[in-house]
Order: sequence, then structure tokens, then C-alpha cells
Amino acid sequence: MFDKIGVVGSGGWGCALASLLAQNGNSVTLWSHTPSVAEEINSRHTNERYLPGISFPEKIRATPVLGDLRDADLLIFVVPSTAIRTVALEFAATCPKPGTVVVSCTKGIEHNSGKLMSQVLEECLPAPRMAALSGPNLALEVAAHIPAASVIGSTHTDLLSPLQNIFSSKSFRAYTSDDIAGIQLGGALKNVYAIAAGVCDGFGMGDNAKAALVTRSLAEMTRLGIALGGRMETFFGLSGVGDLMVTCFSTKSRNRSFGERLGHGERPVDIMTSLSSVAEGVPTALSAWQCANRFGIDAPITTEVYSVLHTGKPPKDSMAGLLGRPPKPENGLQPPHRK
Repeated sequence: MFDKIGVVGSGGWGCALASLLAQNGNSVTLWSHTPSVAEEINSRHTNERYLPGISFPEKIRATPVLGDLRDADLLIFVVPSTAIRTVALEFAATCPKPGTVVVSCTKGIEHNSGKLMSQVLEECLPAPRMAALSGPNLALEVAAHIPAASVIGSTHTDLLSPLQNIFSSKSFRAYTSDDIAGIQLGGALKNVYAIAAGVCDGFGMGDNAKAALVTRSLAEMTRLGIALGGRMETFFGLSGVGDLMVTCFSTKSRNRSFGERLGHGERPVDIMTSLSSVAEGVPTALSAWQCANRFGIDAPITTEVYSVLHTGKPPKDSMAGLLGRPPKPENGLQPPHRK
């Protein structure tokens, strides 16, 4: 079904997915914004900046020319959320064929509009058949063929089985769902909570405090995610609690590490300047805060992360604010009833 596969974005996750697809026997054309990265991938089959120590299959051909992907049957978009509309419009200008299957693997929410990445792509590309992939997937582990699982979502249910087959391997298990909104929302919102979890680590607050924060983050993610169109059960799956756990606890998580540095006293702008890749929780904190206000959703953790990152509030004051909230019943959201 997919003879020509294009991956838009050569960061760690884009290269990991390209490697996964090529390892399954597919020829992949990978677009890189940076010509030197494309040259490295083609000549040495590596991307040492984003995936150090990983060798890529020779079935990957990198290019700095976006139009080289216009004949793809399957397009994987893996560019930063703040750049996805610009890149999609640039790609649309190359006159790609309409009806291409497009999988969004970018985890974010657009500022001001509150649109999911699939919605942005639908607006920019010619009649794409949209899907999204998200889950607890650290790029370096996936590229190293360490076992992982993810979930693919689409309202085009005829695409689910072919996409599941093309992504699945001996080390990568793909599940399917028709809740494309919930899958993307879990993947986007968990980055905000991972920053908060990292602040806990930076403050040396201990495992009890961090476990409590992550649990309340799941409740908040579910409240906000349902208001934005996701289903409750999705947030108790791989793209919800699964991704939340790995991003909040892994030392390989950029967003958790970002938060830890905040807890050590570094300024957000200085941390962002030092990073080689995007910590998506930073822009998503603004988008999620905007959405919570728009829908009147109680989202205290999101609000405090937003305040630290975008208004200059000291992290210690935000943490004190969370701990000083009035007592209340837990009213925790429970997993869905199973017959």
C-alpha cells in the first residue's frame, strides 16, 4: 500500500522512525532542514547530534529538498510543533498529490488556535488522510531496537491495519485506535507535566512528592483532554499514562531534564539556548494554558508550569502554590469499566 515513504524532519524521533521503517524493509526518503545533517546521514549513515552511536539502514536517503517527498504515498511529519504549519505550507507549495496518507508524530498544540497537529496538517495539505502516532517512545531506545510500544490513531479505520503493519517490528509493537484527538492530546500534555516532575527532582523533593504530582497530572490531563475532544480510556493507555510515566521519570527525557534544571535555579531562556533539540513542553505549556482558560478547566499544574516558563514566576513559588491549595476530595478519575 505504501511504496514511497517520506519522513519530514531529521531530529532524533524523525530519524528513529525512519530507521524503524527502513529496518522493516522499506525505502525511506528523509527530509532534513540542515543540508549537513542530510549529508552525514547519506555518507556515514549516522546523526551524531541527535542519535549518538546509532547506525542507520542504507535504505534511508536523506535530502534537504522538501519537494523530493511530494510523490510519497505515506508521509510522516516529525518537525517541532512551532514549525509544523510553516513546513506544511512549504511542502504544499511543491504540489504533492492529494489524498496522501499523513501520520503526525509531532507532540504539541498550536498557540492561540488550540489546534492539534493533525488539524494543522489538514488545513495546509491537499486532502490528506490523517493519522497520528504517539506513545512512551524515547527516540534513542527505539533507534537502538530496545522494545517499545505505541498507538496509531485515525478516523479512517481502513488505514489502521496497514499502518500497524508497516510500523510493527520485533522490537516495536503498534496498537490502533480511532481516537486521534486523545492520542495527540496525551502526547502533547505529558510534556508539560514532565517539566513539573523535573522541577521536583531539581528541588530534591523525593519519590513520594513526585508520585503524587504525576498522579494528579494524570487527573488533570484527563480533565483537559476530554474537554478538548479525547476519550477517557485513551488517557489510561499508551499515549496517556504510558507516555506520562516515561517522560516524567526517565533521565533521557528532555522535558524532565529541562524541569530539573529549572529546579536547580537556571533560567528558562538559558536552558532553551543550550539545548540541541526542542523541549516541546515549553511551547505546549502556553497552548495548554490557553485551552484550559478557554474551556474553563481547572488545571493548576499546567497554570504553574506556564507561569514559570512564560511569565517569570520563580519555580519555588509555583511549587508552594500547588502545595498550598485548599484541601479537597480526591475525586480521582477511574479507568473505564470493563464488562
